[in-house]
Amino acid sequence: MTGDNRKQLGHSWHANALAWTRAVRESRIESRQLATDRAIVEAVLARRPARVLDLGCGEGWLSRALVERGLQVLGVDASAPLVAAAQQAGGEFRCLDYQALQADPGRLGRFDAVVCNFALFEEDLEPLLLALRQLLGDDGRLLIQTVHPWQARGQDGYRDGWRREDFSAFGGEFPEPMPWYFRTLESWCALLRRCGYRIDALGEPAHPHTGEPLSLLLEAIPINLA
Repeated sequence: MTGDNRKQLGHSWHANALAWTRAVRESRIESRQLATDRAIVEAVLARRPARVLDLGCGEGWLSRALVERGLQVLGVDASAPLVAAAQQAGGEFRCLDYQALQADPGRLGRFDAVVCNFALFEEDLEPLLLALRQLLGDDGRLLIQTVHPWQARGQDGYRDGWRREDFSAFGGEFPEPMPWYFRTLESWCALLRRCGYRIDALGEPAHPHTGEPLSLLLEAIPINLA
């Protein structure tokens, strides 16, 4: 079943590329406008990186926002239609899936920060997280923003497992559902620890009026695995 979910996950990002690009560029995702977009931009800028990898860049909004603030940014994504949309808007983007990156991490060079902004939906992330260690320069940081586990637990409860996003809030504009793997906070922390990272900061960007958390923001530093 995991293999089927992985295949459908990749397919969904191709099939939904146009709808996703429209939703982002028309500012139709409330949580992003309220807090999460600003949170990831500010977290990256706070570390003052010279070169950034925007992993799972989608249509490229984050890469462009960081370039506007003077950073050198490479955006990569496995979805060719999303990369094409990103390139049309300007910036440095490349179509590359996570498996290809894992096979040859050095192809992209070294970075001061690797950012995964709502981009880690697979169950088996250890090979990718281990490969990303090789991309980070001295004092490099891995920044992960993802759904807040408590808020996103849904009817399946607070336990790890595959979930399904049907994009119903968009009124049928997205042609394909998207499977994604849910992790508890404990599971995220354990995963990073196994892959040789120390969590240096943990944030919960919140709704400005209700105070409810809208995402989980993790900053991690590679440590010696020996």
